[in-house]
Amino acid sequence: MTTALANNIQIEYETFGDPSNAPLLLIMGLGGQLIAWDEDFCRQLADSGHFVIIFDNRDVGLSTKFDEAGVPDIMDMVVRMMQGQTIDVPYTINDIAEDAVGLLDALGIEKAHICGISMGGMIAQTLAIHHPQRVRSLISIYSSTGNPLLPQSRPEVLQLLLAEQPVEREAYVERNLVIFDAISGSGCSYDRDYVRKVVERSYDRAFYPQGDIRQFAAIMTQENRKTLLGSVTVPTLVVHGTDDPLVPVEGGKDTAEAIPGAELLIIKGMGHDLPHGECWERIGRAIASHTRKAE
Repeated sequence: MTTALANNIQIEYETFGDPSNAPLLLIMGLGGQLIAWDEDFCRQLADSGHFVIIFDNRDVGLSTKFDEAGVPDIMDMVVRMMQGQTIDVPYTINDIAEDAVGLLDALGIEKAHICGISMGGMIAQTLAIHHPQRVRSLISIYSSTGNPLLPQSRPEVLQLLLAEQPVEREAYVERNLVIFDAISGSGCSYDRDYVRKVVERSYDRAFYPQGDIRQFAAIMTQENRKTLLGSVTVPTLVVHGTDDPLVPVEGGKDTAEAIPGAELLIIKGMGHDLPHGECWERIGRAIASHTRKAE
């Protein structure tokens, strides 16, 4: 893995495949380190003709941490937002999108296929809106437009997500397994041992729950992109599962509806799963088919 200076911060990244192939930037979701991208999935994409780039978003993994920004009080933010007050946050989804653009700059990549999952989909959409000249195609996976009128996360899942992270390793692992148990769908195979290994590696590589909270604050204050997405003209693939309790499937439908000509792939029984298993093999094939058509 390598570090690049991007948007005035350090971004840790890794690549797969031939640099002469079409670049494909994969953007991870809330609190997810680059190791949450399954290596077999990345190699599948590389073998299908992509130069795959994965990275740690700001405030997670080995990229720059924003300690000086402090830790937002999420419950206080909720109350103030309900009262219509303006909320100041350490950074925004737009700022994280600028990091991704900065990474492309650092790698000397003029245009790339941009794929994001969950919060990463929000970042990818934002990049496509504000930097259309850098995007070959867009892939948004179990994400949303930021439209406040859409169905929200199930309360019990949100409560799990916002509970304080244990500091002790085994307690941390068990708590996060409970979260993944709750958000994984019934229609895709759920490999709990695989998930455990990802969570253990994440803890050992960079335990930093403060960053997760600041990223969540950025999600809470994201702009409503529903109208802005109408300006996106690049080929777009939207993927969502019917059983997603964290970002309901209406978020994917809203995204596809907002972007002219977008293709919508709904996967029956898929939840908010990690990139692993047969459902993700199907998504990998769909991405490869999509980018070939875009090229």
